Amino acid sequence: MIQVSKLIPQGQGLAPVLLKRAATVELDWDVRQKSRFAATDSAGRELGIFLPRGTLVRGGDVLVAEDGSLVRVVAAQQPVLVITHCPQHGTAFDLTRAAYHLGNRHVPIELQPDHLKIEPDHVLADMLRAMHLIVTEQDLAFEPEGGAYAAGHGGGHSHGEHGHGKGHDHHHGHEHSHDHSHGHTHEHGHSHDHNHAAAPSAPSAAPARGRTVSIPVVAQGHVHGPGCNHDH
Repeated sequence: MIQVSKLIPQGQGLAPVLLKRAATVELDWDVRQKSRFAATDSAGRELGIFLPRGTLVRGGDVLVAEDGSLVRVVAAQQPVLVITHCPQHGTAFDLTRAAYHLGNRHVPIELQPDHLKIEPDHVLADMLRAMHLIVTEQDLAFEPEGGAYAAGHGGGHSHGEHGHGKGHDHHHGHEHSHDHSHGHTHEHGHSHDHNHAAAPSAPSAAPARGRTVSIPVVAQGHVHGPGCNHDH
């Protein structure tokens, strides 16, 4: 068994000719969300994958074996539910509502501009159809969101030194240290108290930011046409 302990997200930095020549390994989502598993590549080699805990393996990633050989990951097709909005009676915003309610149930979701994908679940399928969404069963590759704090490569970049987490002290050098011990007094006619007490803000009619808004799972009240295919 050949050991693999390195992953290159999407083969970044590798020459296309190397990726084309690399062996492949086809894995479904159940395996790719694990950091330790065994697999057989297209060359018939037995692989033992040992990646850092929490690593998510995506289709297009490249595994580097201990002998330096490359193995390109292919996301295997698997049963999924494809969720789309009803073009006759709904809008694309219905998908946002669906993602909200699925997220509240901690369901792995693949987000696309015009559809969502989840793993098969007849209870969730019924809930989504009750929200006037169209749900179909298909065999497709499944690449759900990894979450904001998932290890591996969730967003493909880091805000490191210029993001709002590192590198911004927000002190801005406003150190009014008026230790004027150089022989003259500064009577400016104003005080350097710098007591920046915020004045009370006037009441505003605008809604407060961050207010919790309840989004009930209810029907939208539209009339179903013959082509709506909601399977009620």
